[in-house]
Amino acid sequence: MSSSPKVDPQLARRHRNVALSLTVFVAFMIGASFAAVPFYDWFCRTTGFGGTTQIATSAPDKKLERKIIIRFDANVAGVPWEFQPEVREIEVNVGETFLVHYFAANLSRDETVGTATYNVSPPQAGLYFAKMQCFCFSEQRLAPGEKMPMPVAFFVRPEIEEDAEARQIRTITLSYTFFPVEKPKPVAAAPKPERSN
Repeated sequence: MSSSPKVDPQLARRHRNVALSLTVFVAFMIGASFAAVPFYDWFCRTTGFGGTTQIATSAPDKKLERKIIIRFDANVAGVPWEFQPEVREIEVNVGETFLVHYFAANLSRDETVGTATYNVSPPQAGLYFAKMQCFCFSEQRLAPGEKMPMPVAFFVRPEIEEDAEARQIRTITLSYTFFPVEKPKPVAAAPKPERSN
């Protein structure tokens, strides 16, 4: 009759420690993957990395004499729309708030929904290009044949003059690309009127 092999308690403890360490590591990696997107978004908005523009709630206190050319670029990727800016370029003073419109038209026979991503180039301009109003990252729903104006209010922050590298920038390109939304958010139904007896 064979007896069951003896388990070395020290080896068993090491195996439990390795299993526990792997479990903690996997849990950490899952948590990090969920935190990566908001952290990357925060990092880009804070540093202007990759041409990410800034969000502003108010206009700057001063407007400088220096002028910068702003170019506007419009693209679609998989959504059946015509999408273009009202003007291709303008010249603005640093610190001056300006409003321009992009226009999107649904060329299909169906209602379509799109969402836009954006950036500016050169990338180092992202830290100084601030938007006060924008249609980006919110779903835009167009009926068949519908055309919609999409306003963008922006300014170039006067702090650009304090950055030795960014001070050399003479032209900034603001670029938007619309992508289709596969599963759009449902439209809220209008409340039903109350019946009077």
